[in-house]
Amino acid sequence: MIEFKDWAPKSVLALRDYSRQQFAADLLAGVTVGLVALPLAMAFAIASGVPPQLGLYCAVIAGFLISALGGSKTQIGGPTGAFVVVVFGIVSRYGIEGLYLCTLMAGIILVVLGAAGLGMAVKYIPRPVVVGFTNGIAIIIASTQIED
Repeated sequence: MIEFKDWAPKSVLALRDYSRQQFAADLLAGVTVGLVALPLAMAFAIASGVPPQLGLYCAVIAGFLISALGGSKTQIGGPTGAFVVVVFGIVSRYGIEGLYLCTLMAGIILVVLGAAGLGMAVKYIPRPVVVGFTNGIAIIIASTQIED
């Protein structure tokens, strides 16, 4: 039988033993992450070809959802450089409406994969593939900044 703790977000389960000291530490961590993530989100939005306020909206809404629905008490989420190339390609070809549709479709796919328990499949992706992908994205992002 499926119990509440099997499907409940870790943030909900962590509230049972939450203290003032933990709140103070979480508040300081949130401010620190926000000081880095919000300007970064604006920069990524501009690099992706969308207005900077869309980067802020995305960082705030996604950050809240990651924290509220995440699978870890210590999970941190924020903007990532790997998506600049993907988002720019979508926006330049299909416009902002296409980006909205791709985001909706990606969210639905993630919910289905999560409900099916397929998140564990990521452990089968070899480390060189992850390192190569990350290095490739870094080179692409760096090369697009040479002109600026």
